[in-house]
Amino acid sequence: MSADAEPDDFTLHDYWRSSASYRVRIGLNLKGLRYAQKPVHLVRNGGEQHGAEHHALNPMDAVPVLVHGANVIRQSLAILEYLDEVAGPAAPRLLPVDPLARARVRSLALLIACDVHPLNNLRAMQYLERELGAAADVRETWMRHWMAEGFRAFEALLATDAATGLCCHGDTPTLADACLIPQVYNANRFGVDLAPFPTIRRVNEHCLSLPAFDAARPERQPDAA
Repeated sequence: MSADAEPDDFTLHDYWRSSASYRVRIGLNLKGLRYAQKPVHLVRNGGEQHGAEHHALNPMDAVPVLVHGANVIRQSLAILEYLDEVAGPAAPRLLPVDPLARARVRSLALLIACDVHPLNNLRAMQYLERELGAAADVRETWMRHWMAEGFRAFEALLATDAATGLCCHGDTPTLADACLIPQVYNANRFGVDLAPFPTIRRVNEHCLSLPAFDAARPERQPDAA
């Protein structure tokens, strides 16, 4: 660990069922970093993320936010890359050193983080409900459609590339796995049929058998309902 990354100096502002927060918990655990958690309830009292204290940390009124000493880092993928840089060379890398491998891992992670997750997150669902009057069954059909579309592409990218191993890239978890596993959790929660995606299911099963992923599960968090 580098000199400016004290092991007890990380505080993660998160919510137990936020998939973006789930990604960061996985990353912190994979890096072996100790951290404090400050839960931000995204539903109670209209959403604590909209309160003045959290808004000052993140003007997007979103989680996760990582506070490291006097520094504040926002956006889950930026946080994970930051952890890769401050944890030092001895810690497992979330992004490979090789440029082509690094690009593949980033592309897989971004497929989830940019193409799938934004269409299914709480803010989008609340807008569909409150502003467009979409009923619960309509919203959930929307979610299942876009998750399945993303998984079709993700499955093809895994199944047709020899670089895929026990994990999305090789046999060591990376940024791609940190993004995929929370999305599979969401898919299971909302009843997406995962039968057409055997490689995704295999990678998910393997990752969840690892202590870093197991400890990051939503139901294991201190604020889990």
